[in-house]
Amino acid sequence: MSFIGFLEGIGKEFAKGLSFAVKLAVPVEALAKLLFPGAAPAITAGVDVATLIQNAVLLVEQKFAAGGMQSASGAQKLAEVLLLTEKAVTTLLKELGVAADSSYVTSLVNAVVAVLNVQAAPTASTVATVVKAV
Repeated sequence: MSFIGFLEGIGKEFAKGLSFAVKLAVPVEALAKLLFPGAAPAITAGVDVATLIQNAVLLVEQKFAAGGMQSASGAQKLAEVLLLTEKAVTTLLKELGVAADSSYVTSLVNAVVAVLNVQAAPTASTVATVVKAV
């Protein structure tokens, strides 16, 4: 079993959980826009912010995993995610009239990470299956 093969296996399992969450999120966003048409721009911006942060978190996690640093501190990972997202998130929120500072964006990143951790926590059997497959 190669290290790259192991990471690919974990990535495939993670993608399954992520695709489930995306399938659920799209109808929820559409329903919210139907129920609250006046809030449609804010709903879209909120989804854009969450997606931007989620993609940055996944990118940073992949970078650390590829470098064999999965156990790197959360502070290191957070700093990189903030570097990638803070300016764009602050701008998107400012357009909605939300004054977002670094502390606010940090809390958004932490919330997205918490959701990702809940939905993607691999079980021992999932990891064992991935290891056997590789």
